[in-house]
Amino acid sequence: MSSLFFNIFMPQFSKKMCGRYQLSVTGKQISERYNVEVYDEMYSPSYNCAPYQYLPVITNENQGKISFMRWGLLPSWSENNKSAIKLINARGETLGEKPLFKQAFEKRRCIIPANGFYEWKRGKYRTPYRFYLKNEKIFSIAGIWERRKNRNGDISETFLIITTAPNELIKPVHNRMPLILNREAEKIWVSEKDTIILKELIKPYPANEMSGYEISNRINSVRSEGEVLIKPAGEQGKLF
Repeated sequence: MSSLFFNIFMPQFSKKMCGRYQLSVTGKQISERYNVEVYDEMYSPSYNCAPYQYLPVITNENQGKISFMRWGLLPSWSENNKSAIKLINARGETLGEKPLFKQAFEKRRCIIPANGFYEWKRGKYRTPYRFYLKNEKIFSIAGIWERRKNRNGDISETFLIITTAPNELIKPVHNRMPLILNREAEKIWVSEKDTIILKELIKPYPANEMSGYEISNRINSVRSEGEVLIKPAGEQGKLF
């Protein structure tokens, strides 16, 4: 996907939760955290994971392997790739009710490794913040995924991020946050078939186990990369 595409469409992505995240750890760290093989020729650490990129996920279908899927859900029946532009998030509270997501929620769930995510606070200017878990180098975001075959027989696999209500840390910045799963919950998310049990996992992650701070607007461009993106802006320290 061209840089021009992202320059045009990323502003609308950043209005959503979650529209960008960080996975800047090594392949070895992912391998040790999830007990999966990670091949260096396929995986590249990134401080700026963005929609329409191919990113690593672990699915309920193959829990012992990293799969690379494009961020932006394409329903199996869709004939229009542009629909993925809009489907980067889904509200966890209505997953079992929306026809667009119901079957994927029941049958095709995934976890998305991350070590940070970004959100923009509204105001005169949109101010970016980075959030992360205090005691977890890598954490899991809940997702759903789809497999689609086009008219030529080509198969594409795509995913989106599940969101939930914000905790007290996120609330001053945004009214949604990604559905972060602790280690016990992530196993349930990819193994359990009872949607009643799965729905119990859809809740904000504890605020006291997270931290966040303002960062520079370099993150606004998907072409930006590197550790400089997560440096605190000016003299800003912790958000709270």
